[in-house]
Amino acid sequence: MALKSLVVFSLLIVGIAMPLAHAQLLGGILGPLLGLLRIQGILYCTPNGNIGVNGTATPVFPNALVQLQCGGNVVSTATTNGSGLFSILLDPVNFLLSTLVSGCKVVVNTPLASCNANLPSVGGLVSNLQFIGNTLTGLLNIANLIPSGFQFNANLN
Repeated sequence: MALKSLVVFSLLIVGIAMPLAHAQLLGGILGPLLGLLRIQGILYCTPNGNIGVNGTATPVFPNALVQLQCGGNVVSTATTNGSGLFSILLDPVNFLLSTLVSGCKVVVNTPLASCNANLPSVGGLVSNLQFIGNTLTGLLNIANLIPSGFQFNANLN
């Protein structure tokens, strides 16, 4: 009986380990081709677009146009949803992670007054990007980036 259990256990381990090793090998070889760069965050309706000090009472900024600008050029856009969430997906064949972190910015030109009439009606928000890690979904490797902290810029628009 013990021998039978050992054989079943060994087959189970081989059945799990072999596909994982194969997936890791393919992921290493095809990683750049089977990858994505994801920039996402939540935009808040505050003078700096960030969550307030108390966090829970901070309103979000829905329907704001979020631009990814690299070298002053708009390379991708997204619109925040009703929860202030935005997500931009990029092909790593066209963008290097190091270039996104060092040479690109997330820009919001939508006037803050559109979410709160007491906020400025000119200017916008700007943030650098920060790499926070990878997510592996099957063979797909997703590099995750977030805004490092929005700042108000009166010269935007």
